Amino acid sequence: MIRFLKGLILLPIAVLVVLLAVANRQAVTVSFDPFSQGVPAFSLTVPLYALIFAAVALGIVVGGCGTWLGEGRVRRDRRAKSRELDRLRTETERLRVVANRALPAPASRA
Repeated sequence: MIRFLKGLILLPIAVLVVLLAVANRQAVTVSFDPFSQGVPAFSLTVPLYALIFAAVALGIVVGGCGTWLGEGRVRRDRRAKSRELDRLRTETERLRVVANRALPAPASRA
Protein backbone atom coordinates (compact mmCIF):
# COMPACT_ATOMS: atom_id res chain seq x y z
CA MET A 1 0.00 0.00 0.00
CA ILE A 2 2.87 2.38 0.83
CA ARG A 3 4.49 1.70 -2.56
CA PHE A 4 1.22 2.53 -4.28
CA LEU A 5 0.90 5.81 -2.37
CA LYS A 6 4.53 6.73 -3.13
CA GLY A 7 3.93 6.03 -6.80
CA LEU A 8 0.70 8.00 -6.72
CA ILE A 9 2.52 11.03 -5.32
CA LEU A 10 5.92 10.72 -7.02
CA LEU A 11 4.69 9.97 -10.55
CA PRO A 12 2.96 13.35 -11.06
CA ILE A 13 5.97 15.11 -9.54
CA ALA A 14 8.30 13.29 -11.94
CA VAL A 15 6.08 14.24 -14.88
CA LEU A 16 6.13 17.89 -13.77
CA VAL A 17 9.92 17.83 -13.44
CA VAL A 18 10.33 16.41 -16.95
CA LEU A 19 7.91 18.99 -18.35
CA LEU A 20 9.83 21.77 -16.58
CA ALA A 21 13.11 20.54 -18.05
CA VAL A 22 11.68 20.29 -21.58
CA ALA A 23 10.03 23.72 -21.41
CA ASN A 24 13.16 25.48 -20.06
CA ARG A 25 16.00 24.22 -22.24
CA GLN A 26 17.28 27.66 -23.23
CA ALA A 27 20.70 28.67 -21.98
CA VAL A 28 21.06 31.41 -19.40
CA THR A 29 24.22 33.12 -18.23
CA VAL A 30 24.83 33.15 -14.51
CA SER A 31 27.27 35.89 -13.55
CA PHE A 32 29.42 35.68 -10.45
CA ASP A 33 30.96 39.10 -11.07
CA PRO A 34 28.89 41.88 -9.49
CA PHE A 35 31.11 44.69 -10.84
CA SER A 36 31.19 43.99 -14.59
CA GLN A 37 27.88 44.56 -16.38
CA GLY A 38 28.86 43.88 -20.00
CA VAL A 39 31.31 40.98 -20.03
CA PRO A 40 31.50 39.37 -16.59
CA ALA A 41 34.83 37.82 -15.68
CA PHE A 42 33.19 34.96 -13.82
CA SER A 43 30.14 33.63 -15.60
CA LEU A 44 28.61 30.30 -16.45
CA THR A 45 26.15 29.43 -19.20
CA VAL A 46 23.78 26.62 -18.23
CA PRO A 47 20.28 25.50 -19.23
CA LEU A 48 17.60 27.14 -17.12
CA TYR A 49 16.26 23.81 -15.84
CA ALA A 50 19.74 22.89 -14.56
CA LEU A 51 19.91 26.17 -12.68
CA ILE A 52 16.46 25.58 -11.16
CA PHE A 53 17.34 22.00 -10.15
CA ALA A 54 20.64 23.14 -8.65
CA ALA A 55 18.86 25.84 -6.64
CA VAL A 56 16.29 23.33 -5.35
CA ALA A 57 19.03 20.82 -4.46
CA LEU A 58 21.02 23.51 -2.66
CA GLY A 59 17.89 24.53 -0.75
CA ILE A 60 17.29 20.95 0.32
CA VAL A 61 20.88 20.56 1.51
CA VAL A 62 20.91 23.88 3.39
CA GLY A 63 17.50 23.15 4.95
CA GLY A 64 18.61 19.65 5.98
CA CYS A 65 21.78 21.02 7.58
CA GLY A 66 19.78 23.67 9.41
CA THR A 67 17.33 21.08 10.70
CA TRP A 68 20.14 18.76 11.77
CA LEU A 69 21.90 21.56 13.63
CA GLY A 70 18.64 22.70 15.20
CA GLU A 71 17.92 19.25 16.58
CA GLY A 72 21.28 18.95 18.34
CA ARG A 73 19.68 19.43 21.75
CA VAL A 74 17.20 16.61 21.06
CA ARG A 75 20.00 14.22 20.06
CA ARG A 76 22.03 15.20 23.15
CA ASP A 77 19.02 14.59 25.44
CA ARG A 78 18.35 11.24 23.77
CA ARG A 79 21.96 10.14 24.32
CA ALA A 80 21.80 11.19 27.99
CA LYS A 81 18.53 9.34 28.51
CA SER A 82 19.93 6.27 26.78
CA ARG A 83 22.94 6.28 29.13
CA GLU A 84 20.61 6.69 32.13
CA LEU A 85 18.46 3.81 30.90
CA ASP A 86 21.52 1.57 30.52
CA ARG A 87 22.68 2.53 34.00
CA LEU A 88 19.26 1.76 35.49
CA ARG A 89 19.06 -1.59 33.68
CA THR A 90 22.49 -2.54 35.01
CA GLU A 91 21.51 -1.50 38.52
CA THR A 92 18.21 -3.42 38.31
CA GLU A 93 20.01 -6.57 37.19
CA ARG A 94 22.56 -6.18 39.98
CA LEU A 95 19.76 -5.80 42.57
CA ARG A 96 17.99 -8.88 41.22
CA VAL A 97 21.15 -10.93 41.65
CA VAL A 98 21.61 -9.63 45.19
CA ALA A 99 17.94 -10.32 46.04
CA ASN A 100 18.14 -13.85 44.66
CA ARG A 101 21.19 -14.58 46.81
CA ALA A 102 19.47 -13.18 49.93
CA LEU A 103 16.37 -15.32 49.52
CA PRO A 104 16.50 -18.60 51.39
CA ALA A 105 16.54 -21.74 49.28
CA PRO A 106 13.13 -23.40 49.08
CA ALA A 107 12.79 -26.26 51.55
CA SER A 108 12.29 -29.63 49.93
CA ARG A 109 9.29 -31.60 51.08
CA ALA A 110 9.62 -35.27 51.72
